[in-house]
Amino acid sequence: MTSYILRRVMLMAPLVVTMVTTTFLLMHAIEGGPFDTDRPLPQATQQRLQERYGLDRPLIQQYGLYLLRLAQFDLGISFTSDRPVRDIIGEHMLPTVQLGLTAFGFAVVCGVGLGTLSALNQNGAWDYAGVFIATVGSALPSFILAPLLVIVFVLRLQWFDILGWEFGNYHKMVLPTIAAGVLPVAFLSRITRAALLDVLGQDYVRTARAKGLSEFRVVVRHAAQNAMIPILTVAGVVFAHTLTGSFIVEQAFAIPGIGKEFINSVLIRDYGVMMGLTVTYTLIYALMTLTVDVMYALADPRIRY
Repeated sequence: MTSYILRRVMLMAPLVVTMVTTTFLLMHAIEGGPFDTDRPLPQATQQRLQERYGLDRPLIQQYGLYLLRLAQFDLGISFTSDRPVRDIIGEHMLPTVQLGLTAFGFAVVCGVGLGTLSALNQNGAWDYAGVFIATVGSALPSFILAPLLVIVFVLRLQWFDILGWEFGNYHKMVLPTIAAGVLPVAFLSRITRAALLDVLGQDYVRTARAKGLSEFRVVVRHAAQNAMIPILTVAGVVFAHTLTGSFIVEQAFAIPGIGKEFINSVLIRDYGVMMGLTVTYTLIYALMTLTVDVMYALADPRIRY
C-alpha cells in the first residue's frame, strides 16, 4: 500500500509543473499587462514597476525565478496590492472551503440517495422522479441557477438574505449551497443509479437473493461495496469542483472567497494572484485525485497490484 501511494505522489509532480508552465506561458501571451489602465501611467513609472516585479527580464528568466520561488513554497506577490499571494489566499480561503464542504455534503446526501432510490425502484415512480431531477439539474449550471434563486427566493419571496457568507446562518447558506450543489447532485445521482443497476444485475447478487438474504443485506453487503468505484471517481471530482469551481456562486451571493479574488485578478491581469491561485487549484485537484486512488485501493485490493 505504501509503494502504491508513493507512485501516485510521484505522478503529481509532472502534473503540477505542466499546469504551471502552461498557465505561465498563456498568461504572458495575452496582449497588455497588469499596469495597462484606462489612464496610462507615465513611462518612467511603468518602467519602475516592471523592474520592481521583474517583468523587464526575459520570459525564460521570469519562469525560472518563479519555479525557484515556488519550490520554496512562495506563491509570489500581488501586483496591485503588493501583498504576498499566500496571505490573500489565507484570508479568503475559509468561506470557499465552507461553501465547498456544505455543497459537497448536500451533493453526496441527495445525489447518492436519489440514485439509490432510482436503482432500487427501476421503472417505478421513484426512478422516473430521480431521472427527471437529474436531467433538470444537469441542464441548470450555476451561472443560470444562482441568479434564478436570487430572483425567486430573495427578490420575490424575500425568504433569504444573499449578502455575504456566515457559516451557521442558514439564511445566508441555503441558496449558495443549492446553487453550487445542484449540478453535482445530478452527476452523482446518474452515476449511482447506473453503477447500482449494473451490480444488481450480476450473478452473485441473484445468488445472494436465492439464498434467502434480506434485500437490505443484499444491497448493503454485496451491491453497494462493488458499486463504489465509479461513485468514488465522481465524488472525488465533485469535491475538487465544489472547492475550486464556485466563481459564479461567490459573485452572485457576494461571498468573499478566493473564487471572487481569482475573477478580479483576471480582470485586472494581476499575474501574481492568477499564478498563485492556479497553483493552489492544481494542488487541490491533484490531492483529490490521490485521495480517490487511495480509496480505490481500500475498496478493491486488486487495484494495489
